[in-house]
Amino acid sequence: MSSPDPQVRAARNISTRPAGRGPVVAVTGAASGVGDLLTRRLAASDEIKQVIAIDERRGEVSEAQWHILDVRDPAIAEKLRGADVVVHLAVDLDLESDAAARTAYNVRGAQTVLTAAAAAGVRRVVLCTSAMVYGALPDNDIPLSEDAELRATAEATGVGDMLEIERLGRRAPRAHPGLQVTVVRPAVLVGGTDTALTRYFESPRLLVVAGSRPTWQFCHVEDLVSALEYAALEKVDGEFAVGCDGWLEQEEVEELSGIRRMELPSAVALGAAARLHRIGLTPSPAGDLAYTMHPWVVSVGRLHDAGWRPTWTNEEVLAALLEEVQGRHTVAGRRLGRKDATAAGAAGATVALLGTAALVRQMRKRRGM
Repeated sequence: MSSPDPQVRAARNISTRPAGRGPVVAVTGAASGVGDLLTRRLAASDEIKQVIAIDERRGEVSEAQWHILDVRDPAIAEKLRGADVVVHLAVDLDLESDAAARTAYNVRGAQTVLTAAAAAGVRRVVLCTSAMVYGALPDNDIPLSEDAELRATAEATGVGDMLEIERLGRRAPRAHPGLQVTVVRPAVLVGGTDTALTRYFESPRLLVVAGSRPTWQFCHVEDLVSALEYAALEKVDGEFAVGCDGWLEQEEVEELSGIRRMELPSAVALGAAARLHRIGLTPSPAGDLAYTMHPWVVSVGRLHDAGWRPTWTNEEVLAALLEEVQGRHTVAGRRLGRKDATAAGAAGATVALLGTAALVRQMRKRRGM
């Protein structure tokens, strides 16, 4: 017998839910991506009394109570009244966004939500950042403790925003006594996502910097959503990581993916990546390369202690990622059309990287420099 449609199941759960049971949970960024998936999951849960959904457009979860507004609008405080927990997912991590505008939106949004939550009497805010905040460094422990020092810098896409959001989260309970903040840090997120790290697997060759030791720990979006539900239900608190158990070495990734490596000296790879980004040919700054060079695997012990287990393995998530990116072609973080991809595949990614000087000259000529 097939399982009922998720929306039908959600309606049944809500109609039979005992009055007054469970928390009222507000979700920002609820109309798309992780926010949409979490809103659906919470609406279908008999442990949740009510879901308040907040976004700049209305989503498809009819069981939720929708409020249409920008999370930077102070009026959000009124919309949060009655909520016990807020899960803040209205964060822009689009590689194509203007970096300054993206940071302004992310930081102002988190600051407004934290302040508004305190004003509305919310007892807990859940922030979702990334395990990237630990930093990818050659001397990192494998795995890192969830209490490890945050040694990332703002050189990679969105990491500076995540660090600032976490700083705001640490300050909020001191500024607003009674407000608690939980921080969720997913590993490499896979499942309808587009990041510098997922684009790494769209390349004709996997770039490996000579002398580096890449390790890979993935997090399927379904596991992130279930971890966020744990946080919303206050089954786990504080700061914790979420991802698959264990990790994959680069050699295992290459064997499983069937994609051969391209090894380059550090100075060549980093220099080329920096120049390509500086002239606007690639969306990813050179800092993103560190996360494909050095380990940043994290323990997920706190979730385990709370009874949570991932439903995906690293091998399964990698297979899902490869299926998802099939037909896409990226070189040095830049998406290519079919014609360009054929040329890049024939020439190899090495030519694409080592041909940076020619690309620079071409761009200058177009600009009349």
